Amino acid sequence: MLSKSNSKSKITIFRCLFVILLITNSYGQNTTYNQFWNELQFNQTLSKKWATEIDFAAAYSSSESSPNLFENTIQRSIRGWGHYYFSPRWKLSAFVAYFSNRDVPEIGQFESPEWRFALQGIYYFHKTGYTLSTRMRTEYRHIKNDDDQYENVFRYRQQIKYIQPINSKFLRSGVVYAIASDELYFKSGANVTGESFFDRNRFNIGAGYLFTDDFQVELTYCNEYLPRNNGNQTTNAASLTISFNNFFRNLKKKIEAKKHPEVKDEE
Repeated sequence: MLSKSNSKSKITIFRCLFVILLITNSYGQNTTYNQFWNELQFNQTLSKKWATEIDFAAAYSSSESSPNLFENTIQRSIRGWGHYYFSPRWKLSAFVAYFSNRDVPEIGQFESPEWRFALQGIYYFHKTGYTLSTRMRTEYRHIKNDDDQYENVFRYRQQIKYIQPINSKFLRSGVVYAIASDELYFKSGANVTGESFFDRNRFNIGAGYLFTDDFQVELTYCNEYLPRNNGNQTTNAASLTISFNNFFRNLKKKIEAKKHPEVKDEE
């Protein structure tokens, strides 16, 4: 059983996230969009300290005239990561990504290709029965505006995330887990993304399942609030994330096992 102090900590965390969500929704809202985000993640372990990752993502959105969340394909992206596990509590990362933005409500109804670079650090508060982490990310965005000119935008993101295994004390194969997170965005001013310093607040809640230690699926609901000079925007999004660990290495092992079944028999 979890201690009383752990139970109190979890209650406090949920209260903080709930208050943030209430504050987010207390502002005047002019436009609301329904969206669907999906992402495929392929992680590859190189050593005890190093790992790489490549992500493929797409986003779909409703429009002001239609509530259908698949009305428009608004964004596609590919992102390459490098991860360094500095210690059991610190994970340091960097990525380079290309985003094909099209009809993104927050940017505008025009083609807006974007190159994005980022540095990131995650600090983990390991607790018995749950995990709490805080993520710090600095992004450099090189993005085209509606005058076909590229603008540079610097953005800082601060996230707090809570993960609670449901049918086990630890995350492992066969475990269902709950997720809750909140993230604040701050940015430099630009014509393409707006002049406001506070960019947005993103609240996520949902669940995931580890089919194996190398394959997991997460389904979450996201409420995102974006204050803008020409009208505030709220996004309600369903998000699906599928993650594979060492996919190609495991696939190679399976192929070799089928080609040489006698090796397994001898073992």
